[in-house]
Parts: sequence; structure tokens; C-alpha cells
Amino acid sequence: MAEQLVELNVTGMHCNNCAMSIHKLLEKKGLHDVLVNFASEEVKFSTADQSILPQIIKDIESLGFKVVDEENIQPTTFYEKVENKFIFCAFFTAPLLLHMIFPWHFLHNSIVQLILCLPVFAVGCLHFGKSAYSSLKNGVPNMDVLIFVGSTSAFIYSLVGTIENLGEHYLFYETFATIITLVLLGNVFEKRSVNQTTSAVKDLMKFQQVNANRVINGGVEVISAKDVLSGDTLLVNEGDQVPVDGEVISGVALINEAMITGESIPVAKTKYDKVIGGTILQQGNIRIMATKVGSNSTLSQIIDLMKKAQAAKPPVQKLGDKVASIFVPVVILIALATFVITYFATDAGLQQSMLHAIAVLVISCPCAMGLATPTAVMVGLGRAAKNGILIKGGDTIEAVANTKYVLFDKTGTLTTGKFSIHQIKPEEGFTVEQVRGVIMAIEERSNHPIAKSMVGELQSLPQQKVILRNAKEEKGLGMRAEDVEGNNYFLGTARHKTLDNFNLTLYRNQVRMAQIAVDDTIKPDAASLIAQLKKDGIIPVLVSGDKKTRCAVVASALGIDEVHPEMLPDDKLKLVDMYRKKGKTIMIGDGINDAPALTQADVGVSMNDASQIAIQSAKVILLNTDLQSVVKFLQISRHTLLTIKQNLFWAFAYNIVAIPVAALGFLNPMVGALAMAFSDIIVIGNSLRLKVKRVNI
Repeated sequence: MAEQLVELNVTGMHCNNCAMSIHKLLEKKGLHDVLVNFASEEVKFSTADQSILPQIIKDIESLGFKVVDEENIQPTTFYEKVENKFIFCAFFTAPLLLHMIFPWHFLHNSIVQLILCLPVFAVGCLHFGKSAYSSLKNGVPNMDVLIFVGSTSAFIYSLVGTIENLGEHYLFYETFATIITLVLLGNVFEKRSVNQTTSAVKDLMKFQQVNANRVINGGVEVISAKDVLSGDTLLVNEGDQVPVDGEVISGVALINEAMITGESIPVAKTKYDKVIGGTILQQGNIRIMATKVGSNSTLSQIIDLMKKAQAAKPPVQKLGDKVASIFVPVVILIALATFVITYFATDAGLQQSMLHAIAVLVISCPCAMGLATPTAVMVGLGRAAKNGILIKGGDTIEAVANTKYVLFDKTGTLTTGKFSIHQIKPEEGFTVEQVRGVIMAIEERSNHPIAKSMVGELQSLPQQKVILRNAKEEKGLGMRAEDVEGNNYFLGTARHKTLDNFNLTLYRNQVRMAQIAVDDTIKPDAASLIAQLKKDGIIPVLVSGDKKTRCAVVASALGIDEVHPEMLPDDKLKLVDMYRKKGKTIMIGDGINDAPALTQADVGVSMNDASQIAIQSAKVILLNTDLQSVVKFLQISRHTLLTIKQNLFWAFAYNIVAIPVAALGFLNPMVGALAMAFSDIIVIGNSLRLKVKRVNI
């Protein structure tokens, strides 16, 4: 049974630390493509066994969180908002810090400090203590264990000093309160920052939350776009958003499709043209018939692709996940060792030994490791989507790194796919009109781009009509047909010796009727794309089912040195496999015959106007047929991977440096809490740079 993506709404997550607890739990259960986003309260994973879902929900709730139905999501209460917890704690922490600056004697009283500290302690127990206990109980210790153990140690030490009346040197209430308050402040910034990384999907989802003008019984009623049914007639006025996918019934309009293709120039739409839900009607008025609604719409499929893409982790994340899984127990051991060594091997005393250990606990930050990859992937996928590039998985981004070969299909990829008949050379005994009639009759039955172009051209030319009994397409070869008089025809790629400029041959009853020269034009931006790839050390390769001479002309014009003509689907598959053994290989194509090769390549890239099979087989879909989208895809992918590596470097370097510094006593616990709180903000900030930074190969 195929795996399905499961999405749950989980409330009660206040930082990435909570998300990591759920993430570790689900991975321990053997689930795949796990993604937990605390800011959007989403939990996603893939499973083939839907029967385990009730137990998974029970396990998540045992960690202290709540799984809710999407329709019954309750608004967050005043207390549950981490911002309010921070303000509450800051109110009581401020006086405790002021006594260190101003000589206000009443603030030096241990009972006053205890009273000020108790509300913060209550929040610390409910916010961090509850999470720490749940994570330990389920065998997935999280960062809250470090925060709670460290801060509570300072509180209990101070409480003992107060009860025993041991004096000010035993009071560290301000240390406890400051640690809790600063970590909450870090949670606030973290939540707001991570929210920005998921904006691409949220922006697309807003396009679905619109109304539609349904034409019914001569009038117009306003309904929600989600209530539109296939077959409904809708009125779309100037300035409106097209509510669902459909076909124009009447009217003329200019529609901005930038949210789908990344192309800002409006597209003219007239009767029978297709329109896409979410696009904006800039000028004119049209009536459309709804064709794809709900989950079948283009926009819904894009959103679904992006959600699944965010759940597919790049292999580079495995290192971060592995370290994070053993991080908390290791840090606790380091803190204990710090206390024991400092107390017994030096003359630092009990207070100083404890402060060193607390500093180790509160400065350690596994959150940065957990945030390093998903935040960068979300921003990278979002930027790609806004440029009309749909990447089906975060793992695809890493697969693009160190690409050595890019294999191009010719027709419809490097060329426009719009063909014209340059010359027809009939054999003796046949006329041009006869040949035109046969070609017209056969190609009307085909969906191949050459066929569509030829039919459009031949309609206005003189021809001898032929009535066919049947016709069928042979993938990668051509068309076979039989007329009502019993004659058998074959029209396909010329494979036997023909004149150089003829690339199609027509046979009747196995006798050659004619040779046909069909011309295709090279896309205007193809040459610059090939030049850009070669400049970056990537080898372009032309792979086509067309004749050797035709392929050579295109390859020569574009500067492609490696050419493989007359390739059948099986040949393309073997060729991709051969190149993959020599280096990372990307395959770009658009036809049914490209689908196996797209699947076989390290990364398959499909054009938006490609066949549905090619789109399903590819890992990347270019919604804008402009070939510069290929360069943009490579640029965004490489910079996303670079950002991930930068984030992981920071996360590891921070902890490698900070923990020994704290253990050696060079760091006050309060400064440690501040550093920890902002370490993950640095990682998120670096990821957010991807939204605006210049990306060059």
C-alpha cells in the first residue's frame, strides 16, 4: 500500500523545542517524512497504515499537547500565548534585577525576593517543567529539561539559603527569574521568525479564501469558493480573483497569472481558454464554467505539493538530527561533571560550582540544530514557488548540488514545440494533396505537439480527404492507421536513409508515400541557458528521438557538444543511468516518452505544459516555460543548501564553543540564557535572508 501524507493540527507547542519532542517521538515510531511546525501548529508524516493514527494521536497528547480537528480549532487563550507569559514574568523579574543596580534595601530582603520569584517559578513549572517531564516520560528528552533543571537548581539553592538564613551570597532568585524570562523572550522571537519562513504556503492558502459569483436562474449569488461545484457558471469581474479553475464561456479579459507562473505580464483570455483559480482578472469581464474545484484545483495541488515538499528532509539534516537526539543527556552529564570537577578539584566552593553547572545547562541549544534545515528549506521552496518553480521535496534541493550533467529533451524543451511543414516530397505515383490528406487524417488523432502544429497548418491547404477506420499512437515511434478501404498507413520518425532535411516518413501498405521536412524553432533563451550551465562547469547533453541531422543543427546552434539522437524511451532510460554513474544528472523533458527518464534521473524537471505523466514523474515542475526558470531553480537550490550548511555550522560551532566556556566558569548563567535564547534567532534570520538575497550560480 502506498504511503499517504497525514496532517494533524496540534496545539500547545510554544517553540521549536516542543516541535523537536514530537519529531523525535514520531521518528521513534518509524514514521517517514516527519515535519513539525510549532508556529503553524502543524504535524505531518507519511504512513501506509492509517490504523495506527489513533495511537499516534494518543502518544502526541501524552507529551502534553492537544490534537484538534481543523474545523474545531479553538482560539489560543490569554495564558497559552507565550508573549503573555513573557510579559508576566518580566514584570516580576525586573525588580529582582534592579536590586543589583540600585541600593534599595527592601529588595535585598530574601522574603521579598522569594515572593517576587514565586509567580515566575509557577510559570516555569507549567511551561518548562510540564514539557520536560512529558519528554522524559516518553524517552525523548528535550531542551526544556536543561532549562528546567538549570533554573530550578538556582531556585532551590536560593530557597535553602532563605530558610536557613544563610545571607545574600546564597540568593540567586534573580538568576532563576532571568533565565526563565529570557528563554521565554527567545520563544517569542522564535515563533514570530519561524512564522515568516512558512509564509509561502500561507500566502497561497489565502488565495483559496475568496467568494465566487455564481450565475443561477438568471441572477447572481455570492458563495464561498469552496462551495463551487464542477459545472457551475461563475461571473468574474474586473479586479476579482478567479475563484476556481475553469474555462471561459464568454467575454474577454487580461489575467495576471504571476502567483502561478511567476510571470507578471497579464495573459489575454477569450472563449474556450482555461483560467486558473487564484489568478487576478486585471481588465475585462468573463463568465467561466468551473472545471476543477476543491482538492482537484491547480492551486490546491500546488499547496499539497509544497506541504509534502517541506516534509521531505534533505540527507544533510540527518547529521543535525543525530546529534540533537543525544544532545540533552550529554549536556546533563557535562553539567554534572562540571559541578563535580569544579567543586572537588578547585577551591571555587559550592556556589561557584553550581553556577558553572547551571551556565552549561542554560547556554546549550539543540534548537538551533533542529531549526537549521527546515527553516531554510521552507524559505527556499517558497521563493522557488513565487518564481513559478514547484520543487516536490526538500531532498531534491540537496540532489541538485554538484550537478555534473543536464540532459535536455529537444522538442518542447529547448525548442518551442510549434512546428511547420517546411517541405513535402511525394514519391512517384503520389501527389502532395494526397499526402496532405493522409497526414491531416492521421495527425488529428494524435496529441503529439508536432501533430497539433501540422493539423493547424494543413487545415487551410488543398488536400485529398481520407476517412480512417482507426488510428493508434506508438510511443516514441509514430502513428499507425487504417482507412475505410483497408489501406494501412504509418507516419513517424524517419529511421531509414532519407534526404538530410527530411525527418518524417509516410508509408502506405509498407510503401513509402512521402518524406516530410518539419521545422521547429529554438526557444530564444535556450542559448543563454546552455552558456550559463557551461560557465558553471555543468555539461549540457541533448537527448532526442529526432533524426541525427536535426539534432545536430539544434546542438550546433546552442553549443551542445554531447548529442544522442534517435532515442526511444528505453534508450533514454539507459542513457540516464549511464550518465548517473559518471556524476549527478538532471533530466529535463516534457513528453510521455520522457517520463521513465525523468524518474530515473537524480532530479527530473518537467515543463508545465508537459504531459500529465511527465509532470507526475518529475521532481521539479517549471510553471513558467521560460528556460531561465532552470537557471533560477539551480540558483535557489544551491543557495538553500548553502544556507542549511551555514546554519548547521553555526549550530555546532555555537555549542562546541559555548559549553566549554560555561564549564570553565567564564559565563554568568543569565548571560548564558540570553545567548541561548538568541542562538536560534540567528539561524532563522540567516534562513530568512534567502527571501531577498541575490542568488547566482
